[in-house]
Amino acid sequence: MIRRREFMMLLGGAMTVWPLPASGQQPSMPVIGFLNSGSPEPIAHLMSAYRRGLSNTGYVEGLNVGIEYRWAEGRNDRLPAMADDLVRRRVSVIAAIGSTVGALAVKSATTTIPIVFMVGVDPIEVGLVTSLNRPGGNITGVSNLNEEMGKKWLEFLHEFVRSSATFALLVNQANPTVAERYTKEMRAAAKSLGVALDVLNASTERELDTAFESLTKLRVGGLVIGADLFFTNRIERLAALTMHHAIPAIYPYREFVVPGGLMSYGTSLSDMYREAGEYTGRVLKGEKPADLPVRQATKVELVINLKTAKALGLTVPRTLLARADEVIE
Repeated sequence: MIRRREFMMLLGGAMTVWPLPASGQQPSMPVIGFLNSGSPEPIAHLMSAYRRGLSNTGYVEGLNVGIEYRWAEGRNDRLPAMADDLVRRRVSVIAAIGSTVGALAVKSATTTIPIVFMVGVDPIEVGLVTSLNRPGGNITGVSNLNEEMGKKWLEFLHEFVRSSATFALLVNQANPTVAERYTKEMRAAAKSLGVALDVLNASTERELDTAFESLTKLRVGGLVIGADLFFTNRIERLAALTMHHAIPAIYPYREFVVPGGLMSYGTSLSDMYREAGEYTGRVLKGEKPADLPVRQATKVELVINLKTAKALGLTVPRTLLARADEVIE
C-alpha cells in the first residue's frame, strides 16, 4: 500500500520536484512549470491523461523532461506568488491547467516564457488571448467554453423534475471570472424556462455544507454544479452530498456521474488534460504559442446514472434516455 506521503511525492507536491541547475549551467533536460489551483490526489487520473499527452509528443517525466509542480490547495490567492516563483526559476514552459485565475496570474507574470492554459471560459473574453486562431504573444491552450452550456444544463434538469419551479446554481465566488459568467448565463436560461434560480456559493468545505443545507429551505427541485476546480477536487463528496440531501443534480463532467452523480453534460476532462499535455510537448519541441490555435473542445456527451435516479425516486424521461450518450446502470 502506498502511503499518503509517498503518493504525494509520486504526483508532485507543492514544492520543487525537478531542481534546476545552478545559474550559468545548462539544464540536462527541459523543465515544465505546472500550476494548478487544486490538490494532486483528487485529479490523479487527470494527471495521467496530461502525462499521456506529453508522451504522445515524445516526452516522459523523469526521462527527458522534468516537472516543477505548484498546487494551490484551493487557495487562489496563492496563485500569483506561485506563478512568479516559476518565472524566477526560468522553467521552459508553464502549464496553467484547470484554472482561469491561474492562467491570468501566469500571463501577468511573464511575457517571454511560453504558456499553455486549460480553461472553461472564452479565453478572448477574459483577456488571455486576442484571437483563437492566432493567439499571439507567448500563450495558447485548450478551452471547453462550459459557460455556454449553462442553458442546456438547466433544460435537462428541468426535464427531469418538471414539477419544480425553483432550481439552484452552485458556483465558487473565489473564482469570480467564471462564477459571474455562469450566473449570467444561468439566469438568462431560467428566465427563458420560466423558473426561479437561486445562486449559491461555496469556496470552502464549510460553505459547501452550508450551501447544501440551504437547499431544503429554498425548496429547490434541482441543482446545477458549475465547472470549477474546487468542485472537481470534490467529485465523490459532491455525489454523496446530493444523495444525502436527495437533490437531483447535473454536473459539467462525466467524472462526477461515475461515483454516483445523477447526470452530466459536457466535455471529457481527461481529453482536455491530454490535449493540454500535447500542446505542452509541442511547445517544448520549439513550436511558438503564437502560432498554435487555441483548441476548443467540440465533443459533448450526456451521461445518466440510472442507479442514482432510482435511489432518488426519479423516473428518467424517455426523451432524455434517447438522447443520452452513455447510461450507467
